[in-house]
Amino acid sequence: MLAPDTTLLLALAVPLAGAALIALAGRAPDLREAITGVTTLALLGSVLTLLPVVSGGARPAVTLLTLLPGLQVAFKLEPLGMLFALIASGLWVVNSLYSVGYMRGNNEAHQTRFYACFALSLAATMGIAFAGNLFTLYIFYELLTLVTYPLVIHHGTGPARRGGNVYLGLLMGTSIVFLLPALVFIWHVAGTTDFTVGGILAGKLGHAELAGLLALCMFGIGKAALMPFHRWLPAAMVAPTPVSALLHAVAVVKAGVFSVVKVIVYIFGVDNLAASGIGGAADWLVVVAGFTIVAASVVALYSDNLKRRLAYSTVSQLAYIVMTTALLVPLSLIGAVLHIAAHAVGKITLFFAAGAIYTAAHKTEVSELDGIGRRMPWTMGAFAIATLSMIGLPPAVGFVSKWYMLSGAMAAQHWLAVAVIVVSTLLNAGYFLPIVYRAFFVAPRDAPHDPAHGEAPLPMVLALGATSAATVLLFFLPDVPLALARQTIAP
Repeated sequence: MLAPDTTLLLALAVPLAGAALIALAGRAPDLREAITGVTTLALLGSVLTLLPVVSGGARPAVTLLTLLPGLQVAFKLEPLGMLFALIASGLWVVNSLYSVGYMRGNNEAHQTRFYACFALSLAATMGIAFAGNLFTLYIFYELLTLVTYPLVIHHGTGPARRGGNVYLGLLMGTSIVFLLPALVFIWHVAGTTDFTVGGILAGKLGHAELAGLLALCMFGIGKAALMPFHRWLPAAMVAPTPVSALLHAVAVVKAGVFSVVKVIVYIFGVDNLAASGIGGAADWLVVVAGFTIVAASVVALYSDNLKRRLAYSTVSQLAYIVMTTALLVPLSLIGAVLHIAAHAVGKITLFFAAGAIYTAAHKTEVSELDGIGRRMPWTMGAFAIATLSMIGLPPAVGFVSKWYMLSGAMAAQHWLAVAVIVVSTLLNAGYFLPIVYRAFFVAPRDAPHDPAHGEAPLPMVLALGATSAATVLLFFLPDVPLALARQTIAP
């Protein structure tokens, strides 16, 4: 059996090797997709072997390179990274299954490039999950942006390139203008960028300096999609649906909120922020994130395009994680970490369903979905289950994470956060439940040119069935993500 440190490096190497083999097998589609499947399972297996090690208290670590004192390319796996790695590797398996049905069902071009870039994206994601310091996280954060760009512009059309330019410009721009200077300043002040329990900035900065540095980090992590740096996310909806699922559930946005939690907990330190002044240095972040939650929910409410509605829902759901992390109380932090997993399985199901609808019925607007549940009961049934999770209703795991977040807001007596959670929950119901109602309880308005159709290809239906089942299973069995969330807060 491999040592944990070796397994950690193996998990980083597996998707890289998979990408190379996929590129070599480009002329043999069946072989290419088989390699994709084997690579996803090998990565998941590597990550799962690390779970009992981390849960038992060990922290596998490897240093690859020291550039300057306190500035290293290093990996160290702790509970939060373990959860992110589990989410990414697990959902890559079902996303790859879904992609086979989608790419073949829609006769997409450049499929070899698509699968290779997907594998590279997971390699970068593993680098973020395993990063032992902020410097290493920054390197893989930027790499993730670069390797997902070809996926965003996959179709090569004018709208795809314009959307890709917004995606690349905002994500690279925010990280270079805000996050990079913050990284250099942190290294200068603390002499290190290592992720450390309790943070590395305690006693080194005053209230105003902490608040300003926190602002640079939070807006520099553009993948968290805080307003006003959120437009890259709806702009990227020009990509194929499996890419949208990758962006919204598996890698990119999860890298954003993961980085937010990691920086607050292990760089700034929860106690340090809470004690830095009246109300703490993170109070402004609660307000900004709360505004993002409500504003994005209102935009989603009035969006007829299904993927646009889901995109703004993602902006809102990510801001839940940011806001409740900024409350700096244990219950809300546990809820924020748990919501990373809850949102992942719920939102990937919704995008899978949107792609299935497009593949089978060629419909993209909410107003076109009357009666579609009668033709696609499995797809819309899965959509309905994921909707419960996004709203925060049982028996879906979103209820559990939202319970912790709301309980934390009440424990902190932060009534603005409580009001935001309650109001946004009503807005979530307002823009999700009408879709389910239209699908099952409104008679279809078939136009003469509408083709007869049933469900999407079987791989797509199996994938969305698996992820919707996971939203229910995690409601009843949340032990693993909940334990990792608690270990993140109280190692």
